[in-house]
Amino acid sequence: MQSLRVLLTTILTVSTVALLPSTSVAQAEKRADLTGKWVFSVNTDGGTGTPTVTLKQQGDSLTGHYSSQLLGEVDLKGSVKDQKFSFTFRTEVQGTALTVTYSGTVESKDSLKGTVDLGGMATGTFTAKRQ
Repeated sequence: MQSLRVLLTTILTVSTVALLPSTSVAQAEKRADLTGKWVFSVNTDGGTGTPTVTLKQQGDSLTGHYSSQLLGEVDLKGSVKDQKFSFTFRTEVQGTALTVTYSGTVESKDSLKGTVDLGGMATGTFTAKRQ
């Protein structure tokens, strides 16, 4: 009986230790790296657009540049946590100041999906592909 208990304890210990590296690898794979150039496809209450967003990620922080025909050229700031991200920027449309917020999830290393809030004046959804 004692030797069976020792054997089971040994098996459990070895199994637990064997799983640790794969858990670390899985967690590392879940960390998003959004650095790069992205083409967004945006659908809002007011229409559609295809802005280009260049992101730079350092740790959990995002910085970058947003470019579209409607909202113009503007720098952005945001954050990334696990598979979720958000970024905001301020712009002006026809004399009205807007704070635009994109929030979403990392679908794959080259694909994003989420929602956009155009300063409370319009909302919508987006998908994005890395270039």
